[in-house]
Amino acid sequence: MDISSEGILIIVVIGIVAGWLAGRITQGAGFGIVGDLIVGILGAFIGSWLLPRLLIYFGVGVVAAILDATIGAVLLLLVIGLLRGGNRWRRV
Repeated sequence: MDISSEGILIIVVIGIVAGWLAGRITQGAGFGIVGDLIVGILGAFIGSWLLPRLLIYFGVGVVAAILDATIGAVLLLLVIGLLRGGNRWRRV
């Protein structure tokens, strides 16, 4: 499988945006640009695997990819927070 440099750039941008959004949703302090990228890319894998199994589809395109990755990243951060024993969700 060949991925063009444009495809890699799109994956990186989606990962950064999704990781940043997930950090904001879970009220985290953020992990910096590299940490957000890693969380976003892992979230994209989780979201693209889990959401179709739950019959949740957002369509195709960049916005749908960001939604999938963000939901996956939020779930990843929730699991990490539960394993750490910390409360990452701020009460309003």
